[in-house]
Amino acid sequence: MPLPKIIVILGPTASGKTDLGLALAKKFNGEIVSADSRQVYKKMDIGTAKPIGEWENKKVFVVEGIPHHLMDIVDPKKDFSLADYKAMATKSIKDILSRKKLPIVVGGTGLYIQALVENLDIPKVAPNKDLREEFEKKKLPELIVMLEKMDPETAEKIDLKNPRRVLRALEVVIQTGKSFSKQQTKSKPVYEVLQIGIDLPREELYKRINTRVDGQIAEGLIEETKKLAKKYKWTLPSMSGIGYKQIGFYLRGEMTQNEAIEILKRDTRRYAKRQMTWFKRDKSIIWIKNSDLALADKMIKEFLQKH
Repeated sequence: MPLPKIIVILGPTASGKTDLGLALAKKFNGEIVSADSRQVYKKMDIGTAKPIGEWENKKVFVVEGIPHHLMDIVDPKKDFSLADYKAMATKSIKDILSRKKLPIVVGGTGLYIQALVENLDIPKVAPNKDLREEFEKKKLPELIVMLEKMDPETAEKIDLKNPRRVLRALEVVIQTGKSFSKQQTKSKPVYEVLQIGIDLPREELYKRINTRVDGQIAEGLIEETKKLAKKYKWTLPSMSGIGYKQIGFYLRGEMTQNEAIEILKRDTRRYAKRQMTWFKRDKSIIWIKNSDLALADKMIKEFLQKH
């Protein structure tokens, strides 16, 4: 029996994934499965560039008539792991397929996409509150040194600039005594996948990022962050995300508003660069220029007609 087919639309932040995914879902009777580690959080809308949508019957988040799964579902104070994502995304994809619709995975979180495409087996290690409280007292360079000593193999593979990833890797190796990366094995693929990546010239991408940040400030990112800060601790993984972290510097009086905005633009550009570095390792991704809808449409038609 052939494997069920899914589409993945990926690329760096501000590259046009959301609009392309939405257009393709309308054309191919599809539904979106988000692969964005920030858009999973409720109340975090402007800072995560979440598309404007609404909940229908408290069951599904709908944007322009298209259901979006794994978006706007987690309270910012809750832990949400890679294992949680894979389990929920797999369930959503199964549901979409059962209704004879096309699952279209859209996002820029490389590890989320890899977990689905390569069917990663993820360590089932529960978050450890005591360990996390201890880690939160340390700065990121200290945590990196710890990881390099305890699990050098994982330290070479993960994004060391992401405190959440470093903390999770330490948590797993300390509780199991085994390397985090060695526990992330692969099972047989469960989907036939077409991965389409959006490739923009760097100058164009950086210009889009800067424009997006200006737009987020105009839309009320500072006010949104103020409201969140009244309810949630700055040390939460959700509050350490790009956007909220940098505006936090301003709200706590650690820098001026203009300085915080410039740091936000810089950090977003750096994040986009890391995303592209991650994706470029996967040779199965087919890259298109400037979110070319016509080309993506042609590729998907050919993919679906195979077999």
